[in-house]
Amino acid sequence: MATEVYSVKTITLLNNTSFDASPLKIKYLRSFMNKFILMDNVKNDVEAIEVLSECTKIAMQQYMPHLSETIEDFIDLDILYDIIGQAAGIKINDKSEKTVKEQTEEKGQSWFDLDLAKLESEAFMLGIWKNYEELESSLSIPELMAVIASKRELDYEEKKFLAAIQGVDIDKGANKQNEWENLKARVFSKGKTSDGNDVLALQGATAKKAGFGIGFGLDYEDLTKN
Repeated sequence: MATEVYSVKTITLLNNTSFDASPLKIKYLRSFMNKFILMDNVKNDVEAIEVLSECTKIAMQQYMPHLSETIEDFIDLDILYDIIGQAAGIKINDKSEKTVKEQTEEKGQSWFDLDLAKLESEAFMLGIWKNYEELESSLSIPELMAVIASKRELDYEEKKFLAAIQGVDIDKGANKQNEWENLKARVFSKGKTSDGNDVLALQGATAKKAGFGIGFGLDYEDLTKN
């Protein structure tokens, strides 16, 4: 059963140096997406790869800071695509008939839909981080979503318990589908669904409740390998 918050992949560079790549912390993801938005103006794959190379440099600030500025000397296209995929969930297939830009347009928009300020404010109320900079340096988007999901679950269970003491069943006749579930569905399915009841929306703890899992984060886990 998949209960991971996100997947981690070991990537080996051309100099045989390896590192474990996981979703970028919000601190780096902000810079990554600010650079990635330049994809809107590229005219061909050469320009697209130039933008992705700059995005890779930003990702390497988290993975291997000492190679962040010279990473182009140690990667080929396959490695670049692996880094981009792990860093921000933007999967690119070099065998696809679609251009690089077309592929990134399909898979790079979900993060722009997030109201990060609102989500971070909710997580910050837990009192774990001294400021927002520390929060963004500590959490990736999947981790942030997992923290908030757990917080909301606990808040709901507390309200449910207090209501039960008063003889009220707040679940009865209630439609628990809401904007939060739809948001998670859209993000974790990479825009493929906006319905929290869709199978693509079942991730992590939610998937565990349903009895199975696709994964929780920027990628799906191939359960046929288990």
